[in-house]
Amino acid sequence: MLVPSPLLLHLRSLRHRIPSHFHRSHFMAAPEPIGPSNTRVGWIGTGVMGQSMCAHLIRAGYTLTVFNRTPSKAQPLIDLGAHFAPSPHAVASGSDVVFSIVGYPSDVRSVLLDPSSGALSGLRAGGILVDMTTSEPTLAVEIAAAAAGKGCHSVDAPVSGGDRGARNGNLAIFAGGDESTVKILEPLFSPLGKVNYMGGSGKGQFAKLANQITIASTMVGLVEGMVYAHKAGLDVALYLDAISSGAAGSKSLDLYGKRILKGDLEAGFYVKHFVKDLGICLKECQNMGIALPGLALAQQLYVSLKAHGEGDLGTQALILVLERLNNVSLAHT
Repeated sequence: MLVPSPLLLHLRSLRHRIPSHFHRSHFMAAPEPIGPSNTRVGWIGTGVMGQSMCAHLIRAGYTLTVFNRTPSKAQPLIDLGAHFAPSPHAVASGSDVVFSIVGYPSDVRSVLLDPSSGALSGLRAGGILVDMTTSEPTLAVEIAAAAAGKGCHSVDAPVSGGDRGARNGNLAIFAGGDESTVKILEPLFSPLGKVNYMGGSGKGQFAKLANQITIASTMVGLVEGMVYAHKAGLDVALYLDAISSGAAGSKSLDLYGKRILKGDLEAGFYVKHFVKDLGICLKECQNMGIALPGLALAQQLYVSLKAHGEGDLGTQALILVLERLNNVSLAHT
C-alpha cells in the first residue's frame, strides 16, 4: 500500500478550508513539489538582506513580484527580471508564496495585515506568508491566526548570518509554524540557507531572539578584547588571528574583526535594527520573569550608538562605544 507524501496529506487537509470559488480541482490532483514552473513568489522588502535573498530565487528560476517602499532599492532585482508591484496587496494578488523582510514589527503589521493594502488581503486561499523579519513572537502568532482565517498559512522564519550570509546563500533560517508547511517550502528556503524547524507559530522568532542575545554578548567580548589588546601594545590583527582558531573564535570574529580594524563600519546589519531586536528580547524577558544582565548591558551600549546618530552603521560599530569610554582609537589600517 502506497503511503501518501507529507505534501499530499497537507494539501488534502486544506480542502475543507478552500472556498468554492477557488480552484478546488487544483488541490484534488496529486500535487507537484514547489518549483519555478508552478509557484509564483512575492517578495516584500529589498534592503540589505532582502535584495540578495530575492536575487537567489530569481537566479533559481522563480518568477518574482517585488515591493519596496523606496522603489529605487528594487531596481537591481527588476534588472534581473523581477516585476515591481505598487503595494503588498498587489504582490500577494499575483503570488502563491509571499516573503517579507522589513524593519520593525510595525512594518510587518502594515505590509501583511493592513486590511486594504496588506499582503494577506490580496492572498488567495491556500497561499503562504513567510515573514523573515526579526519581530515579536506574539505578532507571528497573530499573523498565523489571521492567515488561517482566510484559509491561508503563515510561517515566521527570521534569519541569521548578516549581509555576507545573504549574499552567499548560507543563512541560518529559524522557522516557526506548521511543520508540513515548512517542509513544503524547502525548495524556496534552500537557495537562501539552512532551514531549522523550531516549533509552532512564534517559535522561529523566539529562536532568533535567543540568537541575538548570544550575538550581543559575543560582540561585547570581541570589541573589549580588541581594546584590551590595543592598550597592552599588541598588534591587534595578529591577536585576532591567534585567537580565531582557539576557544575565543566565533562567527562574529570571522565576520567583523578585520572589518573593525579597517574602519569598515558599513551595515551588514543595522545598529538601529539590533537595538529593536534587543528591546524585544528585554520585553520578552520581562514577560518570562527572567534576568539577563549581559543582554541589558549590550542593549544599553547599542542604544548609546543610536544616540550618537550612528544607527545606520553596522553592529560592529560597537567598537566606537568602547573607544569613547576609554579615550583610545585603534589604529585602523
